Parts: sequence; structure tokens; C-alpha cells
Amino acid sequence: MEPQPQQGLSYQVVTDALTRTVGPPPHPRAPQQWTNYLCPVHESDGGHHNPSLGVRYDPQQSKTMVRCWARCNDEDVLDRIGLRVRDLWDRLPERDPNRRTTPPDRPQRPVQQQSLTPVERAIAAARFPILSKPDLGVQTGPPVNVDTYVYRWHTGQVEGCVVRVHTPHEHGHAKSFFQRHWTGTEWENTGFAALPWRLNDIRDALDTGREIYVCEGEKDVQAANRAGLIATCNAMGAGSWTDEHARWLRGAGRVIVVADRDRPGYRHAAKVTDTLHGHVGEVRVMEARDGKDLTDHFAAGHRIEELEPVPYLDRPQQQQQRQRFRPVSRTRSR
Repeated sequence: MEPQPQQGLSYQVVTDALTRTVGPPPHPRAPQQWTNYLCPVHESDGGHHNPSLGVRYDPQQSKTMVRCWARCNDEDVLDRIGLRVRDLWDRLPERDPNRRTTPPDRPQRPVQQQSLTPVERAIAAARFPILSKPDLGVQTGPPVNVDTYVYRWHTGQVEGCVVRVHTPHEHGHAKSFFQRHWTGTEWENTGFAALPWRLNDIRDALDTGREIYVCEGEKDVQAANRAGLIATCNAMGAGSWTDEHARWLRGAGRVIVVADRDRPGYRHAAKVTDTLHGHVGEVRVMEARDGKDLTDHFAAGHRIEELEPVPYLDRPQQQQQRQRFRPVSRTRSR
């Protein structure tokens, strides 16, 4: 049976796989509401359980959300039902990255392009939803510090850290961050100097001619590092990049800014790009082929070469008539 337009192909793929593995949900709901299935990771023993694997279709992302309320790993859940992360997204036809079409039921409105900045044009072309954060429900527990990202000077001296916090809710967790400054003798819960994360990696890239990826947050930098790339970010995410951060990248041959696919992400990428133009050899502005950020891009099974240019923000792309993005060699010079 063909999937209904409002639910997406990915929703049918995921729910069919779950039904084959753990059976149908006891209380089915509309695709855009959470429907609970038995979790194939911790509730597949044949015993009696209250189903705790939520499934919901998000039409804004054309993606099916899978979330175990008992916090089983999403990839483990998918592995048990024979799917991969990329199966969570609808399979869409190849699209021209320089052109975003208007849905048939939404009339085209004239836009005074001359009055818009490049970032405003990019946001208008992307048609981001006004509300993009999922409804997590009520808070169910206290905040938990789940990771700490230490920022060091090129000498190795610790300057400060960013602490990642997850607060459990009924349907997942809310994330937040706070900064701490190292005085030399103790930690203070305050901000610290504007320096990029993994500063020594940046200096290594400047010495060896490797490209540098600028991401929005530390988790994406870690994903880039696992792929063998040199990457960095500023503390506290979108909107916090300054000229002081940019000065550490001056002289780089090539910088790839990876924009998060939302309004703050595009504005952040534009700000990073503006501070680097004229100080580095080349600046590109790319985004994930699937999902919101670089972590999602890799999780969906894509390679770094498959990042897509952001229309209006990726200025070299406009001049080179859709020349395909290709990173330079990632082999470290000795």
C-alpha cells in the first residue's frame, strides 16, 4: 500500500519493520503523534511491558522520529529491526542546491531581493518552520552533566570548559550548556576568553595546509574528528563567534563552515564567513545532505564530500556554476 502523503515513506518503512519485529502498537495514533511500540532492545523478551518506544513523523523535516523513553540507543533500536539511520528520512529526488521549490499549495509571493542580505535570502529560500523544536513534554528528572569540553591555549594551558547538560523529559531530553573558567587554582562558573576549541589542531592545519571545518558545536567537531578531519567551534554555539575566534584561523588555505539547517545556524555561518573573508584563502559554506547538522549527515551514511552548498551563503558556489564540493587531501603531512 502506498503511504499517505501526510506520513511520508520513512514512517511506513519504520512502522512496518517494528510491526514485523515486535508486533503492532496497542494504541495506534496519527503519524504526527507519538505512537508507542515495544522497544526491540529491552522489551523483546516476550514478557509483559508497557510499550516505551515512541515513533512520530515530522513533516517539517520529512523524517520519522524514533525515541526510546527508557533511553536505549537509537542506532541499537534500528539495528534490531534491520534498518539504518538513513531510513529515518524520506528518500527524496536529487535537488538543485541553488533552487528551492515552492509547495503547490503555497502561492509564490514576490520578494524584494535587492533589500535582503545574503543570510536573509538563504533563510527565505530554505523556508524554515517558525517552530522547529519538538515538544518533549514535562520534565521527569533533574539535570545531568553528560559531557565536558575543555578549551586550551596553544601552550596547553587550560582556559575554561563548556559543560553539556541533559534534562530528562517525558519524550526525550532538553539540552543546555554552561561555561566554567579555570583560574589556575579553581573553577569558576563564568565565561572565558574567546578562543576556538581544539586550538592546537588549528595550528597544525595552518602548518600543514589542511582545510579547517568550522562547526556550530563541540559534538559536530567530534564527529568531524572521527572522520579524520580538523574542525573547531566556539563556546556556546550559534551567535557567539567573534573576530577574536576568527583571528586564530587567519592564513588558512581553506575553511569550510558547516551550517546547522535552521535560522540561528544560517546566521551563525554568515557571521563566521564574514569574519574570515579576506583573511583565508577560500571560504565555503556547506550543510548536511540529510538532517540538521554534521552529526546527522554522517549518521545518515553520507561522506564529507556529500555536504551541500548553502544557497546565497556559499559565495564561491555562485561564481563556479555548481562546481561539486571536493575537500582536499586529508593526509597529514609529516
